[in-house]
Amino acid sequence: MARAFANISFTPNVKKVQSDMGSRENYQKFEMGENELVQLSDFEKQFISARDSFYQATISENGWPYVQHRGGPKGFMKILDDTTIGFADFSGNRQYLSVGNLLGDDRISIIFMDYLQKARLKIWGRARLIDELTDPELIAQLEPENSRAPIERGIVIKVEAFDWNCPKYITPRYTEDDLKALLPTLKASQTQNQAYDYKGTGTLPLVITAIKQVATDIRSYEFSALNGHSLPHYEAGAHITLPIQLANGSKTSRAYSLTSPHSQNGKYEIAVKKESNGEGGSSAIHQHWQVGTEINIDPHKNYFSLHNDQRHTVFIAGGIGITPIKAMVETLSNQQRSFELHYTGKSKKDMAFIDELSEQFNQQSHFYFSTEPATERLNLQSILKRANNSIFYVCGPKKLLNECLNIAEQLGIARNQIQFESFQ
Repeated sequence: MARAFANISFTPNVKKVQSDMGSRENYQKFEMGENELVQLSDFEKQFISARDSFYQATISENGWPYVQHRGGPKGFMKILDDTTIGFADFSGNRQYLSVGNLLGDDRISIIFMDYLQKARLKIWGRARLIDELTDPELIAQLEPENSRAPIERGIVIKVEAFDWNCPKYITPRYTEDDLKALLPTLKASQTQNQAYDYKGTGTLPLVITAIKQVATDIRSYEFSALNGHSLPHYEAGAHITLPIQLANGSKTSRAYSLTSPHSQNGKYEIAVKKESNGEGGSSAIHQHWQVGTEINIDPHKNYFSLHNDQRHTVFIAGGIGITPIKAMVETLSNQQRSFELHYTGKSKKDMAFIDELSEQFNQQSHFYFSTEPATERLNLQSILKRANNSIFYVCGPKKLLNECLNIAEQLGIARNQIQFESFQ
């Protein structure tokens, strides 16, 4: 959907701002290539059909936009075919602002939200109004199940472009149905957590304020200072050591990289992969930690800090090794310093933050999937040879690190150009 989306959205003024702010090069590739056949895939169709509300924008005759929230039972926005969606319109406050706007300008923009999963789908299209007299069969298709209210009209939308938004700043929210589904799990977790009471002995008290599933077996945890105190400043590459109580009751700790620059929101964020063959630390976190869990930690440490000069930076991340790299990438982007990211994993669903990184750093990012056929594989020889005057930051399993170091030595790349952190 890149070209259709860009043709509609990237007006001359938008392009000017992108150029002024340094993101034009990243987004210019969206405009390249042949014209697309705009079609909703099964994934978009399923996403739309699971929504119980959306936001729509229309344009009045005087040029003012009007944004309206529309709600109904799940699936009230109907999928009519690969390029057409529509919904039944019922009587409301009878201002008819959206309907009146569409009579003068058929352009419409819609945003579908999944707050729980932090997903957002944008659609641009052209709308037409129908009623029971003009098209009774289509009106019948748009009618929600078990609806008793009379339909005033139908709004049928021909999709001209769509785009998925970065999930970064979407605040998770829970519907009544979400809470009902979670209640048995929460009760079971509460019972289990009665035996889990280890907070640690550190001097900095934290509380978990958000948890999100960011990939298969990987969850992100957001911490705030308890009692609203500010958290100590840190630089990208830093980690915090967390107190953990294992299944046998013993107390231990694990170090986890901070995944975002400190300046973003003044909170600590980490990502934890549940290791089925590990010693039980990550499993304890996944099983027992929840929003509201309190822990005490010592100040952060940083053995993997960024360089301060203007050398081009090459990031190489394997699997969960993306966690410190993500903070570094965002830091260099904020400083408008040059970099490239090479991120490899088994498959897209196993790779944390891949959608967010792809959205924000599309031009600089390269992704590799080792278990998916017909996809490019990570070629360390090619990357290191091409960028041998750069500084490299490598994080991932030991096999990846050892291979990088061996190839760098063969190519005559100085050892101090390779900075690394191992994730076992």
